[in-house]
Amino acid sequence: MTTAARPASSHGAWHKRQRGMSLLELMVVVAIVTIIASIGYPSYMSQITRANRTAAKSFLLQVADRQEQFFANNKRYANDLTNLGYGANGFMIDDQGAMTAAGADNRIYRVQINAATPVTYTIAAVPQLRQAGHDTQCLTLTLTHAGQRGQTGPSTDCW
Repeated sequence: MTTAARPASSHGAWHKRQRGMSLLELMVVVAIVTIIASIGYPSYMSQITRANRTAAKSFLLQVADRQEQFFANNKRYANDLTNLGYGANGFMIDDQGAMTAAGADNRIYRVQINAATPVTYTIAAVPQLRQAGHDTQCLTLTLTHAGQRGQTGPSTDCW
């Protein structure tokens, strides 16, 4: 019986199966991730800024509701937030829309009464920390006794 010779490997003994990625493939993946991140991150930050602005608007409306109740009971508007049941005459809200400490790292707006007379008021939400840097189009949000909504920034699409 003759033994048949094995066919020679067409790849040769030195050619082993490749494992992992080459440097070029890794650079392509990093470039793709960078492009996606550069497009997605600003959109993400814009959504966070708008969500924070919504929390401030909600709080302004809550203060306005308390002002109206105070007016119904006292025949004048409060000139101090403590008269409306808040713990301070200017207070901070956080990114969850809850009151927080003045020095908190997650504060996004300071809510305050800017001007009040017995028959008028203006309440404001002044952006803090990162919100102040990101929300340059709206800046401070205001609400008056007559329901007029405003902002100090150049945009007209804040409310």
